[in-house]
Amino acid sequence: MNLLDVLILGVVEGLTEFLPVSSTGHLMLTARILNLAQTDFTKTFEISIQLGAILSVVLASKKSIMDIRVIKRVLTAFFPTALLGLILYKIVKNVLLDNTDIVLWALLIGGILLILFEKIHHEDDKGIDDLKKISYKKAFLIGVFQSAAMIPGVSRAAATILGGLVLGLKRKTIVEFSFLLAIPTMLASTIYDVCKSANTFTQTQIGLLIMGAGVSFVVAMVSIQFLLHFIKNHNFIWFGVYRILVAITFWFFLK
Repeated sequence: MNLLDVLILGVVEGLTEFLPVSSTGHLMLTARILNLAQTDFTKTFEISIQLGAILSVVLASKKSIMDIRVIKRVLTAFFPTALLGLILYKIVKNVLLDNTDIVLWALLIGGILLILFEKIHHEDDKGIDDLKKISYKKAFLIGVFQSAAMIPGVSRAAATILGGLVLGLKRKTIVEFSFLLAIPTMLASTIYDVCKSANTFTQTQIGLLIMGAGVSFVVAMVSIQFLLHFIKNHNFIWFGVYRILVAITFWFFLK
């Protein structure tokens, strides 16, 4: 992996982390296009550059992070993913993150479901419009939805946002909650993976990890603002179309 690879992957991570298109899936496909082997370092890199995206959320959501009532709900939602992540860590890293076919099928099926959902979903005018009004039960269930994103290509953002919409949250509310839920989720996965793998990496590789996180931070700041602006007047149908096109294009031209 060279500096150009780091730059490209950092941009991809920052652009896709908070959009319903699967950052992990995009990183895996981008690595394939760049002819990067899925080594232990590459897999850790794809996980650890999330640190930059985490920092972007912290800066963009400072007010909510300081509210203990919101924090309690975020931690409640984080619990299912944390538990399943510990149990399935080896399967996710050693099996799922090696399988491009899983990513493509997840992108395709997820895109179709995203379009169908938006066609039949009607947002309730009386839906939950305040993070502090989310019940702990609904917060937990949102976390259950998020757990599906351990399958690369599903998209953590898509799973949590659609889960929240199903549970009666306003679109803006669940998008903001998804941002906040990303903090413990990505932080835990990054720390856990780095602690298990860092002693096998060289100083140069560690430097590449830090650079990748820095690039993802800058790009993620822009991506967050884009999504918050986008949802004011749009649904997620075009993201569904995009997912389908990516899967089909990769199957026909790059696989």
